[in-house]
Amino acid sequence: MFTSIGMKRALVAVLALLSTDATAHPQLRQSAKTRDVDDLVQPVYQALPLGSIKPQGWFKDQLEASASGLAGNLFNFYRFVKDSKWLGGNSEYSDLHESAPYWFNGLVPLAFGLDDWRLKHQVKSFLDYILNHQQEDGWLGPETTPHTRGLWGRCYIMLGLMQYAQADPSETDRIVDAMHNYVELVHSMLQDNFTGLIPQKGDVFDGSGWGPARAHEMHIPLQWLYETYPKDNSDLIWETMDLMIEGSTIFGTDWRDFFVEGTFPEIVYAPRNQTYSWLFTHGVNLAEAIRYPLAIYRTSHDEALKVQTRKAVDLVAKYHKSLAGTIIGDELITDNNPSKGAELCTSSELMFSLAWVYQYLADNDIADWAELTAFNAFPGQIWSDWWSHQYVQQENQPWSRNLTEHPQMWVNVGSYGNVFGLEPDYPCCTVNHPQGYSKFLANSFVGTEDGGIAHVFLSPGSVTTTLDDNEVTISVDTKYPFAMDLTYSILADDDFTFYVRIPNWADPSSTVTGPSGDSTKISPTNGGLQRFDIPKGESSISVNLQTQPRVVERANNTAAVYYGPLLYSLALEFNETTREPVAYNMSFLEPSSTTPQTRDHIVETTDLWNIAIDPSQIKVVASDAAKLANPVWALGAPPVELRVAATEIDWPIAWDTPADPPLNPQAKGKPFSARFVPFASAKVHMAHLPMLKLKIVDLDERDGLP
Repeated sequence: MFTSIGMKRALVAVLALLSTDATAHPQLRQSAKTRDVDDLVQPVYQALPLGSIKPQGWFKDQLEASASGLAGNLFNFYRFVKDSKWLGGNSEYSDLHESAPYWFNGLVPLAFGLDDWRLKHQVKSFLDYILNHQQEDGWLGPETTPHTRGLWGRCYIMLGLMQYAQADPSETDRIVDAMHNYVELVHSMLQDNFTGLIPQKGDVFDGSGWGPARAHEMHIPLQWLYETYPKDNSDLIWETMDLMIEGSTIFGTDWRDFFVEGTFPEIVYAPRNQTYSWLFTHGVNLAEAIRYPLAIYRTSHDEALKVQTRKAVDLVAKYHKSLAGTIIGDELITDNNPSKGAELCTSSELMFSLAWVYQYLADNDIADWAELTAFNAFPGQIWSDWWSHQYVQQENQPWSRNLTEHPQMWVNVGSYGNVFGLEPDYPCCTVNHPQGYSKFLANSFVGTEDGGIAHVFLSPGSVTTTLDDNEVTISVDTKYPFAMDLTYSILADDDFTFYVRIPNWADPSSTVTGPSGDSTKISPTNGGLQRFDIPKGESSISVNLQTQPRVVERANNTAAVYYGPLLYSLALEFNETTREPVAYNMSFLEPSSTTPQTRDHIVETTDLWNIAIDPSQIKVVASDAAKLANPVWALGAPPVELRVAATEIDWPIAWDTPADPPLNPQAKGKPFSARFVPFASAKVHMAHLPMLKLKIVDLDERDGLP
């Protein structure tokens, strides 16, 4: 039953709906009717408290490298964080004022995932400043007038605050109080013609509509607040969520109308004669929007929205998923051309979206996709020392340099976009990338409906948590995805159920060994989980995954090669030169905005890159490394490579990058054994290749075999 606030809300909603084309939105919006449920739909798999999961092995090495690299040092030198208006400075790259919120949202899980005192000091300093400077009316941030106050940047502040409150109970009360004060203000703003969300005349924020397109981003922290610390504000919190979606609908960015077969674009070419907003075809928006129907499903209980979430995942995967697991969009989606780019922000956001959606749908292929992104696209866009990154990644990219003819190739990216640098294009990726691995870690173990725990993203790590009164510690020793064995050491006060997710690519011959020491073939459930009944005390179990190289064919007789969750790419030796970093507008940066470690990397291959392959001839070459190299994503560091039969072909250049894979390639010279390495370790690469049937090649005939 609506309160007086709710009655006013309903009136606003009805008037708003009457002012729009009702036939365009056949679904009855939850915000325009009386709420008949008070509980949120619960996930199948429950996220565990932030900080309870710790990285191990190579994954810990990578997170520590991130902490020692850009992510952990932006607070100290980077103008859009250190001198952000959020901290009393005057440096922002847009009127969205999103740079510091992006950084905070990613650094909180990194700080507590690593239990790193230096990073904790950074986020605590930021937390103290923004809470101590919360304005009297509840506004969070530096803006002081209605025309400058946009909601979008605060979505990530709220996400960061939610995570902080989960990880540090000593700060929970003040954080929750600040969030409530802010939500009360936002509720009143949205009631007033959606102030702060839909730009009004005279507003100087968000002229493009990022806020309405990403309105659902507020739902995760608001739903957490509603469930854990409602403080007699339940109706107001719920109605604020409704208002965010209603504003998105009125603005014309309701993703429920886009994730529909026949409307969702298979291919988008210029000129863009489309009936929907360009905001729908922005790659990062698309990665975030996979969560949109599900966010509303949690409040509406409308099963159709759960089904549509699955449809959204399928549509994006079918038409715009890259071989490396991200969404091809530079910045706007076009097709699956391997020379098109994929923005780093996209892979960062996509990993989190897939992890969150997976917890509600429990479909094994969604977790496979999250791993694909985490082990290929995301690390492939970051230099091995974590001090530089690409803005856009190409599946076929034999060089990383300032391109000379880029405008005809990319939609909205500058010529410097594939260079590994501090700020190779728009700075959003510089400040947003820290959330990629830190949130992947935070979602790698989950709680299950029967009160147990599941290891769903199989990177090395440990978890310590309490299941009711049962304190449990689980540690996994593994080199996955570079090896297929996982050994678990478990300590528990009482019996409980533990699960390990078995990827869809695993052979049925894969085996598991339970606490009793008996080995059997895998027998996962429909959701892909292998069950173990764990007794109290100390125990150990193991999983041995078996697989073979997989060939995934693409259009025009092309293919890519995978082994386990790793995409493989032609290994290209290269010459590397470095230079002082340049800004996203190609101007030189002031020395105060850089550090000695921030260098831009210009990479030119010295190897033959123009090849076709015969994927019927593949050999796995594995070295028996006792310990993985660090950094593991450097060329030659991963211990598993492939040898693939290949031949040189003519492959033209278009716009200073490889043209589309040739339709009728002709072999030149004698076929040979080509060295293929994990995609993320090949910072310049060729992974989307034409196929030819070749004479039998001795795959061992190659110099420099490991």
